[in-house]
Amino acid sequence: MEKNTKTKRAPRSRKPASAKKSKQVQEQSKNTIALIYDFDGTLSPKNMQEYAFLPKIGMQAKKFWTEVAKLSIEREAEPLITYMHLMYKKAKEKGVHILRDDLVSQGKDVEFCPGVEKWFDLIESYVKKQSSDAVNVRHYLISSGLKEIIEGTKIYDRFHNVFASEYFFDAYELPYPKRVISDTSKTQYLFRINKGVEDVNKSINSHMPEQERPIPFSQMIYFGDGETDVPSMAVTRQNKGFAMAVYPKAKSAKICKELFSVGRVDFYAEADYTKGSDLHKRTCLLIDKILSDIKVREEKEKL
Repeated sequence: MEKNTKTKRAPRSRKPASAKKSKQVQEQSKNTIALIYDFDGTLSPKNMQEYAFLPKIGMQAKKFWTEVAKLSIEREAEPLITYMHLMYKKAKEKGVHILRDDLVSQGKDVEFCPGVEKWFDLIESYVKKQSSDAVNVRHYLISSGLKEIIEGTKIYDRFHNVFASEYFFDAYELPYPKRVISDTSKTQYLFRINKGVEDVNKSINSHMPEQERPIPFSQMIYFGDGETDVPSMAVTRQNKGFAMAVYPKAKSAKICKELFSVGRVDFYAEADYTKGSDLHKRTCLLIDKILSDIKVREEKEKL
């Protein structure tokens, strides 16, 4: 990020490779397993803003997030809108002008939990083998973080679709929130995946019979790191899906253990995505159950 007084046109959003084909998926097989991830603390050990954005404006992460919490309480404001506002307020105070492509370029500095970059191929190969190539896998990301930064990461193209908070860049002196995804609003995107209505400009409120929904909740696994993921975990499990709580190595497993003890998640594990890890083995157990249920359903349909 550097000081820049020029006005540049915001570049068009880069889409995950498979999402380019179609947002509104009308004709897709029910033999699809959806793995849905949070980002900060789940795939990456820290908040994405802490790798490049905050260092560029010379601010410590702890101080920034403390100020976000304080301001949101004082103003009775939504914490996620507050952090998006405060990012650019602090940048302006430092005389740093930030455009969309500045944020995208910061994605390359984001670090991942062990094994994340190879995880997608690892899981897809497992499902292909276990199902004799009859079932496919889709990876989705639902994050309260910034889509602009996520676009610049090495793993962005591995997701079928990414739902995350975004900015408007052209209409204001400072960027203005375009989309804010809170803890509870994340659940909307679970239903979009469930119904195959992934175009955010289309409503998901109309009734759709369960048998017509392309990806049943029972074929979803949601991965999250803590209390902010509870609404998504609850919706997924209440609809017969599965939830996995993870914790980065440097952090305590306390919250994950609590979520497990009260039945919020099916399993918890350290955020180690390498082959043979507890997370890998427990994810494969859930996948095996889903594959078995698909076979049972197909056999019943023959009758």
